[in-house]
Amino acid sequence: MIKVSIFYPNQPGSHFDADYYLTTHMPLACRLLAPAVKGVSVDIGLSGMTPDQPPPFSAICEFTCESAQAFGEAFAPCAAELQGDVSNYTDIVPVIQFSLVSDVALSQ
Repeated sequence: MIKVSIFYPNQPGSHFDADYYLTTHMPLACRLLAPAVKGVSVDIGLSGMTPDQPPPFSAICEFTCESAQAFGEAFAPCAAELQGDVSNYTDIVPVIQFSLVSDVALSQ
């Protein structure tokens, strides 16, 4: 399994509409990327290491897929539509990372 992580760095003066992202953009992305996406999670930044510090990221989205190829094949036909919607919720340029997912057993 792989994970495609999309990081939105929190920058002074930047704007990120979490409500639009969660209620409009993410349902659109999930619909367009199905069935390649096996799981999805969204983290909305609340604070940094201490409550008085701003979060390093406004949001982080993670799509879990069987392979990078599966994600690419699902994303290519709808890339323009998804990327065209970005300006509706943010002015932040996202950072994208593909990662190998490894399970780690919890020690007891």
